[in-house]
Amino acid sequence: MSAKSAINKEIFAPHDERMLGAVQVKRRTKKKIPFLATGGQGDYMTFICLSEDLGRRKDCRKKEGEKKAAAAAVTNKKPSQVSITKVKKFEDSSAFVRRSQWTIDQLRQVNGIDPNRDCAEFDLVFDNAFDQWVTSSAGEKCTFVQVLHHTCQRYIADRKPEFINCQSKLLGGNSILHSAADSVTSAVQKASQALNERGERLGRAEEKTGDMMNSAQQFAETAHKLAMKHKC
Repeated sequence: MSAKSAINKEIFAPHDERMLGAVQVKRRTKKKIPFLATGGQGDYMTFICLSEDLGRRKDCRKKEGEKKAAAAAVTNKKPSQVSITKVKKFEDSSAFVRRSQWTIDQLRQVNGIDPNRDCAEFDLVFDNAFDQWVTSSAGEKCTFVQVLHHTCQRYIADRKPEFINCQSKLLGGNSILHSAADSVTSAVQKASQALNERGERLGRAEEKTGDMMNSAQQFAETAHKLAMKHKC
């Protein structure tokens, strides 16, 4: 089982939550440790996870059904159902541990660091926290930021977080789905073109067959006439 699957199973599923995305990260800058701080818990892995509270979503839908007259107000003031959670796994433990957590409404800024190139770094700014992260690859960051941007557009009605220094492809929201759709569309177009070409070839073959049948019929009629003439 992958780490992300294990996190979803251990951390989110038991609380009726569903993980929407996760990325393994490391800090770009180390936090200052107090002089009198005691020893830590050793090396660890850190994941930033995006999750949806399925229980609150069901409650929200139930209330919307019970209060149809106030449906517009409920929709405009939809409670937060998505959280950004810091999850850690220490080297001396097999379990994942939930650490800091914020609602998506507390997210103020996502900094992609460089809009002109693929890079693995990004920053998250919350109401009361600021973290500088680096992922294992630019692709990992790209996928996570895309999911995060799409989720913000879907769940936050007002005061959406600012996405700065991000490549345009990161802000496509459904760009991954769009790419898949484009691929399917391209395949359909190619298949359609192939069928059309095949149809044209079959049409030409059918036309040639028709010409051959007419020629054969004319030949048979001519032969019959000659045979009758010689018979007479």
